[in-house]
Amino acid sequence: MTIRPSTPEIITVNSEVLETQIRDLLPSQSGFGSELQASNVITPIIDLTAAAEGSPTPEFLQRAWDFATDHVQINNTTSTVINQTGFWQVGFHLAYQPNGSLQAAAKLQINDTSSVKEIWQASLCVTGASTSVNDSGEIIVFLRAGDSLEGFSVSTNTVLNVWYRQVASLDGTLTVPLGFSPT
Repeated sequence: MTIRPSTPEIITVNSEVLETQIRDLLPSQSGFGSELQASNVITPIIDLTAAAEGSPTPEFLQRAWDFATDHVQINNTTSTVINQTGFWQVGFHLAYQPNGSLQAAAKLQINDTSSVKEIWQASLCVTGASTSVNDSGEIIVFLRAGDSLEGFSVSTNTVLNVWYRQVASLDGTLTVPLGFSPT
């Protein structure tokens, strides 16, 4: 039995959703005017998206803590943690010895010199026996020109540790860990 390949067929695709997607993804083609067409011939596709974005490194590896990681410890003050543009991975740990009243123990905020936007806060109220409280987390922060990330610790019985590392530049170009060279 001989199997012969069928003659390729090319048909017109009428889909406003697909046409809009093409115009959005390929703005230089927006005035092209040709209709979308499809073929019944199987064409292999190789996804080069990661390489085209500038890094073949998977995102979770690209965000690894590395030797470029910086740290600041904040106790009973407000400190500027980061004042450079881009995307930043920020890890934090709060050690708090409450005094029995409701307090904003610590917070992280973005300051653009005219206003402040709080992005994380630990407010704790512990009554009775004095106990220590620990809280940890990790977030990604985007800072524009003029923005800074600040950490705030309300009292001497509150210590906020903040680690941070840039994971992408202002335009979204990924930053690989220091000393890593993808092949």
